Amino acid sequence: MRILVLNGPNLNLLGQREPSVYGATTLAEIEASCIAHGKTLGLDVSCAQSNHEGTLVDTLHGTDARGIVLNAGAYTHTSIALRDAIAAIAQPVVELHLSNTHAREPFRHVSMIAPVCAGVIQGFGAAGYPLALTALKGVIEARG
Repeated sequence: MRILVLNGPNLNLLGQREPSVYGATTLAEIEASCIAHGKTLGLDVSCAQSNHEGTLVDTLHGTDARGIVLNAGAYTHTSIALRDAIAAIAQPVVELHLSNTHAREPFRHVSMIAPVCAGVIQGFGAAGYPLALTALKGVIEARG
C-alpha cells in the first residue's frame, strides 16, 4: 500500500527554524522515520515537500498513493485551493501539525482543510508522523 507524506512551506527548515516550537528533528530525519515506520506497517511511504501552494495542489491531484499524510504548514489556515484539492481526490488525507495549533496564535486555530480530512493529529512533534501513518492505514483498511 503506497502512502504519500506531503509537507508544505518552511518545513524544509525543520531543525533550524524555531526549534522551541517545531523541535530539533530535521525534515530528512522525519522522512527517514516515516519510511521506516511505514515498513513496519507494510506501507510503501514516499515523501515530498514544497514551499509552493500550486505544487502541493498538483501533487495531491497527481498522486497514485492510497492515502496522504499532509502537513500543510501555514497553508492550513489560508488555502482554499488546498481544501478544494483534498475534497476533489478520492484518497483519504490525515492533516498533521508538529505543534498544537490551538495553543498558539488565534489565526492558527482555524484549519481550512480539516473539514475535508479524515482526521487531524497535532502537538506531538515529529512523533506525530508515525501516529498519522498508523491512523491513515486504519482509515484505508476500514474503507475496504
